[in-house]
Amino acid sequence: MNIINKLTIRHLKQNKRRTLVTILGVIISVAMVTAVATITVSFMELLQRQTIASDGEWHVLYNDVNKEQLEAVKNDEATKTLVISRDRGYALLEEGQNRNKPYLFIKEYNAEGFEQFPIELSQGRLPQKDNEVVISEEIVENAKVNYEIGDRLILDIGKRFNKDSVQELFQRAPLQLENGKKTETLKGSITKSYTVVGIIKRPTWEPTWAAGYTIITYIDESMIGANETVNASVVLNKVKSSLYTHAEELAKKNQIQVDKIQFNNSLLRYYGVTNNDNLNNTIYSLSAVIMGIIIIGAVSLIYNAFAISVSERSRHLGMLSSVGATKRQKRNSVLFEAAIIGLISIPLGILCGLGGMGITFWFVNPMIQGALRGGVTLTVSVTPLSILAACVISMLTIFISAYLPARKASKISAIDAIRQTADVKLTGKAVKTSKFMRKLFGIEAEIGLKNLKRNKRRYQATVFSLVISIVLFLAVSFFTANLTKSLELSQDGVNFDIQVSMDNEYTETVDQLMKSIASLDNVTEYSLMRELTLNAWVKQESMAKELQDPLNKDKSMLENGRYRYYIDLHALNEESLQAYADKIGADYEQLVNPDNLTGIVIETIPYKDREAEKYVETKAINTKIGETIDLFYTVGEAEEERHLNQIEIAALTDQSPMGVFPAGVGGLTIIVSEQVLDQLMGDKEIPNVHTRLLLKSTDPMATQHQIEDLKENNLLIYNVYRSRQQEEQMILFMSVFTYGFIVLITAISIANIFNTISTSISLRKREFAMLKSVGMTPKGFSKMINYESIFYGIKSLFYGLPISIIVMYLIHRSLMNSFSYSFALPWISILYVIAAVFIIVSSAMLYSSAKVKKENIIDALKQENI
Repeated sequence: MNIINKLTIRHLKQNKRRTLVTILGVIISVAMVTAVATITVSFMELLQRQTIASDGEWHVLYNDVNKEQLEAVKNDEATKTLVISRDRGYALLEEGQNRNKPYLFIKEYNAEGFEQFPIELSQGRLPQKDNEVVISEEIVENAKVNYEIGDRLILDIGKRFNKDSVQELFQRAPLQLENGKKTETLKGSITKSYTVVGIIKRPTWEPTWAAGYTIITYIDESMIGANETVNASVVLNKVKSSLYTHAEELAKKNQIQVDKIQFNNSLLRYYGVTNNDNLNNTIYSLSAVIMGIIIIGAVSLIYNAFAISVSERSRHLGMLSSVGATKRQKRNSVLFEAAIIGLISIPLGILCGLGGMGITFWFVNPMIQGALRGGVTLTVSVTPLSILAACVISMLTIFISAYLPARKASKISAIDAIRQTADVKLTGKAVKTSKFMRKLFGIEAEIGLKNLKRNKRRYQATVFSLVISIVLFLAVSFFTANLTKSLELSQDGVNFDIQVSMDNEYTETVDQLMKSIASLDNVTEYSLMRELTLNAWVKQESMAKELQDPLNKDKSMLENGRYRYYIDLHALNEESLQAYADKIGADYEQLVNPDNLTGIVIETIPYKDREAEKYVETKAINTKIGETIDLFYTVGEAEEERHLNQIEIAALTDQSPMGVFPAGVGGLTIIVSEQVLDQLMGDKEIPNVHTRLLLKSTDPMATQHQIEDLKENNLLIYNVYRSRQQEEQMILFMSVFTYGFIVLITAISIANIFNTISTSISLRKREFAMLKSVGMTPKGFSKMINYESIFYGIKSLFYGLPISIIVMYLIHRSLMNSFSYSFALPWISILYVIAAVFIIVSSAMLYSSAKVKKENIIDALKQENI
């Protein structure tokens, strides 16, 4: 080790406080980078495990392959595990008590399928032969058919078809009913005999509204006939983006139809793999912006630590220069200091980042446990790549942060450094202030402004820290708000557990039935609504912008300058309507007045643009409160259009009540009261009036069973609690991630500001002592510090807000690769930032100056460096 490096190490030991502050700054920055990498990897890994637990592990599915094609898929170099499966068909369940679920659904798996898919045994064992089956415990609990292990089943298995025998129906299609009677048929039956060898829990992939209870039997390659086909699900050796093209090439090579290939995108996206170019562009551009924000924040924090260190070491470096140290040696001295700091800080920072995430997850897990499926928990996941990325980014950050101070150190001359005159080479013009400033604010404000101009570099360093903090906070809060908005746009908007619908006329009996269902034990919230579809003719200037271009090209779509909108009219029960009106700020009394027909229009709607492959938010109609809409209905096979009535717009909103999905482009959703609907309809016989009951339940499966036990033929039950659970879970995960990110960034920004300002104040002890020695009072000193705080705040906001707006726009542009909604400034966040800047700066200045006030004037004047 050369003498310069030895002296650097000695200097670090002698200035323990400054060394510790620098190390702490670097540890915080490394911990931030590590935490972001870890939380991303951990969430992705959790979502992978959860998707596998609920839907099974597979990456590519080749449907309807024959024996030769199956062999080719099995022998493919990318294939790790091959699952053979087949939907054998449906058989009638004799003596089944659930009229909405009259079938057994027979599915076949090979041995690998039992391992890769979530099949959970309650009793017995799994099938090992093609004449053995395991049955769902729902058959006993829900259908009330008491099958036991060892029972023999002789089944006539066929395919389900609709009443016209044209369309085949699969497991996701509910039982086809009309007026409470089954209209579908089973065709092409074969007779099979099975022995029950086990009982399984209801498979997670079986829809709650499925027409058949799942039973599973065994299949392998030797059982596949020459003219038979099966489905081949593949688990790949390595999940990478080329899997899409590889699967298509394999299919073409072996005469497998390309449209028969399915990819498990719900799982693959959590590996960071997608075949959606827009989504890829969004991910990469957002990653670049966010990583840039993190690196800038970390650089600013570490740069200040090294810049202050160099400022304090300037006299020491000048002495080295006076005894022959070259520019290169002085520069390398600072870089060597950075290397020492890095060797200590990076491992500690990584450990702190991982430890911090571990503690965070420990607190978060109980909060989110109810939203997790498959018994999985949020654990700290570390990959070699994430740790390597944290190390590389941290080393790069430390190098960038230390390089500029190192260059400055190399240029310090011996005389200037020893005399410490580098900061006072000023002219009167450089520190000149306007007379208006003195008249308006007094001598203290003028002295404060002159101080800032005289200590320009320290002033700029402090303003830079404030600007970076402003940009960090606004960019991250904007990013998280938009990420949550994008997530909500991409979800289906399911906000209930069970839907019970009925096509019968709404009578007192129907009302009593629905209310009795709503009063079941586990039901926590319900909404009863009647709904019908009407029409309205809308002026071209009021239509959605997405309709304007097609209509300008084809005027035949217009009639008297108007376009025909379909209207989804929903009448909520009193309790639901009052809660909804309060939520959006509408006048409930106005809505229930039958003498003045009013409704709430959902004007802002989300939808997926299939051509652009984007999630879009747009205005369904351009209108105002108080305007009226003429409603029409159609009757007869000729669809004769008749005028119904006129409705006034009482409120416009972008929020939907429970169970209401906004209409698409070219449609409009209107929410009204039961009184208004009755008055609208009058004595007119309007077809297709539906009644729906939406429920939230603490135990949706038990509630469904209770409704089915009522044995009402004309009830259609859709249990969608898993969809709602998934949506709420994703939003909850995003909230944990985003708010954690905001808290982290805020803490680092505050630490950065406090560190910079307190050090800047400490370096000005002599200056403050001189002011006191010539008669500045404590009150005058406090006023000067307050004015300096205001100048810092104004200057940082002057630069920080425009830069933040640019960064926010870049984030918005990145998201627009996959979404489409207008750019809006987060005014609330901006107001928070403006208030926070002045509070934090004032607090830091007062805290630091309070320590300086206690200094003895004589001792401070004698002091040449801190």
